[in-house]
Amino acid sequence: MKLALIGFGQAGGKIVDEFLAFDERIGGGFIESTVAVNSATTDLQGLENVPQSNRVLIGQARVKGHGVGADNELGASVTEADIDEIQGAIDRIRVHEIDAFLIVAGMGGGTGSGGAPVLASHLQRIYNQPVYGLGVLPATDEGGIYTLNAARSFQTFVREVDNLLVFDNDAWRSAGESVADGYGRINQEIVERFGLLFAAGEVGRADHVAESVVDSSEIINTLEDGISTIGYAREAVDTSRDGLLSSLRSDDSFDEGEATNRMTSLVRKAALGRLTLPCDVSSANRGLVVATGPPDELNRKGVERGRQWLEDETGSMEIRGGDFPLPDRGEVGAIVLLSGVTDVPRVEQLQQVAIEAKDRTESLEAAADEEFASLVDTGGELDALF
Repeated sequence: MKLALIGFGQAGGKIVDEFLAFDERIGGGFIESTVAVNSATTDLQGLENVPQSNRVLIGQARVKGHGVGADNELGASVTEADIDEIQGAIDRIRVHEIDAFLIVAGMGGGTGSGGAPVLASHLQRIYNQPVYGLGVLPATDEGGIYTLNAARSFQTFVREVDNLLVFDNDAWRSAGESVADGYGRINQEIVERFGLLFAAGEVGRADHVAESVVDSSEIINTLEDGISTIGYAREAVDTSRDGLLSSLRSDDSFDEGEATNRMTSLVRKAALGRLTLPCDVSSANRGLVVATGPPDELNRKGVERGRQWLEDETGSMEIRGGDFPLPDRGEVGAIVLLSGVTDVPRVEQLQQVAIEAKDRTESLEAAADEEFASLVDTGGELDALF
């Protein structure tokens, strides 16, 4: 699946930078072009792989390249004001060659959480390609302002994109891990899961064609609307049969039954293990199963059984499946994409935070109005005395 990746804000830019490195590492070929947008000069300068010409600094007139300071309303405002600057970079993308846009943003900061929904709305008006979001939720211990930003941005972002793929930092931070190490590892987890999904079908190895190709239409049909989460499980395999020793092995050295059972087990682990956004699997409307790994270790029966299991688990008839051969990989994996999920505890928590914040704001405004009215009345009484 060919994508135009747009990293918005500090987290979004770093993740897109990591996507580029991952795509080159696996020879995936799923990235057509990348753009990084930020209101902070230093964040853009810290990128390694996004071309310099595709790094867009917004808000210079208001924040002078110093960022918006976790103010997502300001982030939205400077994005609206400088949308033509962003469009200038997007104009250099060969849009006719992409299958979709993917806007990547951290939802706790100011620039990404405020600006990403604005850009999504802008792209929806101009292009026919789907516009997807990849939103990264902050951990609950990062502070109240970041949780509030995420609560506000989530509602807007999911409304403006065709589908919002979500990664919840709260479910992935390890105890005792430094912030730098934690986010570095988390970014790699994000990129591997989503990168393998989008790279499926784009592999350019003519001698390793998938038995059941996962093309862009399969992914697009799965990502119709709502919220999505991804599970991934993998297992090391002995790939020596593909090397010099392969000629000494008998033709029946590959155990098809073992491979089938392994893939079924990996699909179950991927769906029931640690998802990018924890949820009740049975609440998914659609799903996609992708088997990855050395071609000789993949078989259609294993993928089909895994797909059937997920169909039973979700109760959905819209479960697709396929494989993505990776000949240089010493492990077999299963990617499970669950789309249209509704039973998501973290989203319910964010919705509650948004409701409480709205009620609190209305209460403060009502109190301020009452105090102002009281002052006006007092002023009138004082005038009457003179």
